[in-house]
Amino acid sequence: MMKDANQHLIILKGVKIHARHGVMPQEQTVGAYFILDVTISTDFSHAMETDELTGTINYADVYEIIKREMVIPSKLLEHAGGRIVKAIHDELPNVKGIRLRLMKENPPMGADLESAGIEIEQLYN
Repeated sequence: MMKDANQHLIILKGVKIHARHGVMPQEQTVGAYFILDVTISTDFSHAMETDELTGTINYADVYEIIKREMVIPSKLLEHAGGRIVKAIHDELPNVKGIRLRLMKENPPMGADLESAGIEIEQLYN
């Protein structure tokens, strides 16, 4: 994310969720584990001064959005990730930017790899 003089970041790292995303029918039947990292750029200077939750973004709210969107099966991680980014922006106040990494563990593609996935970085005015 672009850095500015007063950048404040909310970070959820290594969120592990079982979901049913994939192009192949068995992927939507059996499902797989997905790992998400989310970084939200915001301004929480009010929370730094007051120690009040109303001056920041609640981690639990971010997690609930992720969990809710991951339950909806998609063929493509691009689609699932796009929904998550849109929902975070639409539902949470003062979001200046979002970076989302969505990785599928052990994807069924005949290769020996830990994970494959996408990363979205969206900046807002």
